[in-house]
Parts: sequence; C-alpha cells; structure tokens
Amino acid sequence: QVQLVESGGGSVQAGGSLRLSCTASRYLYDMNCMAWFRQAPGKEREGVAGIRHRDGRTYYAASVKGRFTISQNGSQNTVYLEMNSLKPEDTAMYYCAAAQSPYCSGGPGSEEYNYWGQGTQVTVSS
Repeated sequence: QVQLVESGGGSVQAGGSLRLSCTASRYLYDMNCMAWFRQAPGKEREGVAGIRHRDGRTYYAASVKGRFTISQNGSQNTVYLEMNSLKPEDTAMYYCAAAQSPYCSGGPGSEEYNYWGQGTQVTVSS
C-alpha cells in the first residue's frame, strides 16, 4: 500500500505558474510509474503527464506539452508537476497516481495506476 498526498494547488491568473507536489508514503522507486491526471467538472479524467522509472521516459498530453514538466525527488519521495503559462482551460482537480506493475507505460491510461491521491484544485482565471 502507498498513500499519495498532493499539494500546491491554488488560484492564479492566466499566464501564471504553479508547482504541484505529490508525496508518497513509501520509497518512490518502489513504484514503476508516476503520473498526474486532471478532471474538470463535467469532463472525463485526463492524463496530463507521466514518468516511467526504468528508463525515465516521460509522457505529456498534447494540451500541456511545452508548458508542464514532471519531475521527481527520490530522497523526498515526491513527484512534481511544474505548470507554466497556465490557461483557464487548465482549471481542474489534479490527481497524482502511482503504478506498481513493471510493465506500466507512464502514459495516460488510468487503468494501469493502482494508487491515487485525493487531489488538489487548480483554478486559472482569465
């Protein structure tokens, strides 16, 4: 079992930046993939960014590529999502997720993630 706790959400104006953090209750590299998802009201959950530990491969949704960066600090058991040039359409609840399977891709398929955080709200105003 692993608990994931997100933080860093808030309200910003368009063009601003936020950094989300996700701290795991156990050694980060016990998980094989980590990812960030988001869900806006009335919309389906969307995979935003992910990372696969065995080779460092990253995934970004087309809508955030070039603006968002996923990174991690193993000594802190923490994964980050740096979000720049924020847009109103980035407004959503953001969730951290972890996958144990060694075959995980780190991609946007939510079915491969075993553990989820409670989420942190990001609101971007125009």
